[in-house]
Amino acid sequence: MSSTDAPRPAAPERLAALIRSAAATLAAAGVATPDADAELLAAHVWQLSRGALAAAAMRGDDVPAEGRDRFLDLVARRAAREPLQHLTGLAPFRHLELRVGPGVFVPRPETEMVAQLAIDALRAAAGPEPVAVDLGTGSGAIALALATEVPHARVHAAENAVDAFVWAKENFAAVGAANARLAFVDLADAFGELDGTVSVVVSNPPYVPDAAIPRDPEVRFWDPPSALYGGADGLDVVRILSSVARRLLHPGGMLVIEHGEWQGEPIRALLTADGWRAAATHRDLTTRDRATTALRA
Repeated sequence: MSSTDAPRPAAPERLAALIRSAAATLAAAGVATPDADAELLAAHVWQLSRGALAAAAMRGDDVPAEGRDRFLDLVARRAAREPLQHLTGLAPFRHLELRVGPGVFVPRPETEMVAQLAIDALRAAAGPEPVAVDLGTGSGAIALALATEVPHARVHAAENAVDAFVWAKENFAAVGAANARLAFVDLADAFGELDGTVSVVVSNPPYVPDAAIPRDPEVRFWDPPSALYGGADGLDVVRILSSVARRLLHPGGMLVIEHGEWQGEPIRALLTADGWRAAATHRDLTTRDRATTALRA
């Protein structure tokens, strides 16, 4: 056989092409952000920043041999609609990166504005050490945002689901905010020693009506039901929050509740009937009703 007939070695696989192929797979599976997800999975596997990954792709770098099979496995799992945050083990929230996984609600970008409402109220509170309480903290996202962004405040977080509490405990330890305290306790009984002293109570409670089915498979199949469903009208836990927050807050203290886009009006009516003042609903960046605030009389 002549040298011209010898089999040629296969052309090296380019990183850019692999990421494009992964993005196409994710798009075909209905993933909302296929390009970003493919890039984030690649950055996770090869321990690169997204900037460094983009530079490697633009240079025409080859796919590193080590990690290719793992990347393809993660892409397949993401195409099956396993949450991206479960695959990377991390969820960004404001300036934080939180550990998440099965058994805990993955913090969403829209909750960042809920945290901002609580942060603004806490910063405006009188006194050298205002107190905030996060009821149903989940991963600890809101509580840790408050503790790190309002460092002169004292922040108490309650969680009553074992799996979520484990994740929250890990995040509290990783962040290391000395002014933040985590407790495993039923929300109705939380922090009796703080009655009448709290400036801000905030919560992202379960608020999906029991008969409703979340559209996204990532929510429907992966978020814990205890963090999603809130009774026939979705407001069972909101009713508990109204009672508990009235116990905890001092007069003039603020309650901040996240909710679904159609629940602002019934929540305002519920809170007003319970004696709260100035109930108001706030929109997120997509102009959907996202949170309602009220002041303790």
